Amino acid sequence: MSEANYAQAGYGTMEVGRGTRPAIIVVDFQTAFTDPQYPIGGLPMIHAAVERTATLLKHARTLSVPVAKCYTAYGSDADMPRWKVKTVREQFIYGHPCTAIEPKVDAPSDFNFCKNAPSIFFQTPLITFLAKHQVDTVIVTGCTTSGCVRASVIDAFSYGFRVLVAEDCCGDADRGPHEDNLRDISRRYADVVSAAEVELWLSSLAA
Repeated sequence: MSEANYAQAGYGTMEVGRGTRPAIIVVDFQTAFTDPQYPIGGLPMIHAAVERTATLLKHARTLSVPVAKCYTAYGSDADMPRWKVKTVREQFIYGHPCTAIEPKVDAPSDFNFCKNAPSIFFQTPLITFLAKHQVDTVIVTGCTTSGCVRASVIDAFSYGFRVLVAEDCCGDADRGPHEDNLRDISRRYADVVSAAEVELWLSSLAA
């Protein structure tokens, strides 16, 4: 479908909008993706997204916005899904240094936990955390846009949350999949915005 065909078919005809109780979720900004010593740790888009996310999170924490972050790890090949990514199969094991949360985005006040599937929601304690804080809108950041970010957006949508995706706080191995997936997400499930827009909105809520 061309963009005109999507529009004619009725895709993207409304905005998801924003509630009044936001939280920020950070998907897989662990050192496997942020430290160049690891095979997938040297991707420029992800490094740029980490830097922008760090700034957004500092702003959000000053406003007491809840922040939840995840990393991916497994006990062994026995409990690991059939990943086709060699690095995941060989290094994403509990206790491996590549599973550590990236320090630039971390803070003691955040809720950090492990996930075992692409989505940050799948069989994790995230829903309990969001319910406790009466969250109605989730702001999604992290990597990779075409993989775990997209899966997390779809689950957030499926649970009934309003979903915002901070475009410059997400990264992928290549700009094509990043932009293609954000374009498609914006047609179906979420509003794709900039981190600057998120910061202004959070400030307006606090005011």
